[in-house]
Amino acid sequence: MWINLFALGLSLAAVFWLRAYGQDLHVKTQSLVVVAVALALPIIILEWLILKPWRNPSAGLDFRRVNFSLGRTALKLLGFYLTVGSVAFVYWLFPEYHGSFYDNYFTVVKAVLPWWMLLAVPYFYLVDGAMQSPKDSYWQLGSWIMGNRKGVSGKAIGQLYLGWLVKLFFLPLMFVYLGNNLTNLLNFDFSRLLVSFKSVFDFTFNFLFYIDLLFVTVGYVCTLRLFDSHIRTAEPSFLGWGVALIGYQPFWSLFSGTYLKYDDAPAWGYWFWDTPWAYTLWGSIILLLIAIYVWASIPFGIRFSNLTHRGILTNGPYRFTKHPAYISKNLSWWMISMPFMVSASGSEALRQSLLLLMVNFIYFMRARTEERHLAWDPTYVAYARYIGERGIFAFIGRRFPLLRFGNGRLFYHGDDAPAVEPLVTGSTAPSAPARPA
Repeated sequence: MWINLFALGLSLAAVFWLRAYGQDLHVKTQSLVVVAVALALPIIILEWLILKPWRNPSAGLDFRRVNFSLGRTALKLLGFYLTVGSVAFVYWLFPEYHGSFYDNYFTVVKAVLPWWMLLAVPYFYLVDGAMQSPKDSYWQLGSWIMGNRKGVSGKAIGQLYLGWLVKLFFLPLMFVYLGNNLTNLLNFDFSRLLVSFKSVFDFTFNFLFYIDLLFVTVGYVCTLRLFDSHIRTAEPSFLGWGVALIGYQPFWSLFSGTYLKYDDAPAWGYWFWDTPWAYTLWGSIILLLIAIYVWASIPFGIRFSNLTHRGILTNGPYRFTKHPAYISKNLSWWMISMPFMVSASGSEALRQSLLLLMVNFIYFMRARTEERHLAWDPTYVAYARYIGERGIFAFIGRRFPLLRFGNGRLFYHGDDAPAVEPLVTGSTAPSAPARPA
């Protein structure tokens, strides 16, 4: 956590540098690269020097017994290049990625891609030589392409593509959102903070989500086994993907406008504008909830990613509950929308409240499917049982046993005894990491 906070401080210093001296970068994608590198590089360096992540059992590396192989590396590179080509094909195929919305993202991709493809050669060769189980998903895909079906697992190749599908979808979206929030920070007039609490609220709201998006974007980029930040497994179920994707564009617009639109009336500020003390108090509670949500992103460091397993978090707010981000986010929506107050009639207030409860239920399902996925790792099982007994919401599980971890056949692999065999055939089985991710 301290490494991540130190890196965040350096990245925020880069923002102030851009405000003072980087005017030429304000309208270009370089400013995004500067703040992202200023966060990722210190984390990588300090983890390497202090925590030595390549020694974690979960990394599956042993540089004391290297076994370099040009043939294996060539097959992995073939699988890697085919996967990247598949991602490029998806971006070319779907109209969603042909508008101007993603222009900045594709500008960076076009500049970085040639170097990335080139640096992949020594990286794959180095990591392959130290892998304890070198025949990973890339090797299996490359072998399959070359007509060698022996030892090839369709599940492993499927997991490889699912992991890349996560990055394919989320990285451009988060990159664009991060750029919008960064632009607001670079252009914000800090003298406005002295004018009213509304200016303080607007700035803090944008600033907090900027921090969240910064860690999120860096997390989707830094999926490297050498730093034990690789994707171990991706969510294998359609239900898990469905409840996750529905909350993001363009899917959210399709569902919220037709079925889940609960915020037709004015939001909280409209009702408290003429009562400054109430406006400040209510707005501060909203910001506190969002701050908890952002606090839940910081412990990930370079490992944030939806729909994937990249290590088990036990620090930060995860000391107290398994899903601090979901809880705080959903509570903030109730505070912001106040459907019970803004409607003209009781029936309309009830209708909007029920719609927001449906949105809350989507996040409940996200939490459950994520638990089901992570339950393949015995480290998560131990952590979840600990939280179930000592977490701040443990009393709810004791009152409603169905909500306790491990209960419900729909979500878990067995009766309070989740399976621990690997999701991906040919990979190393999940093991307890030497430190929390």
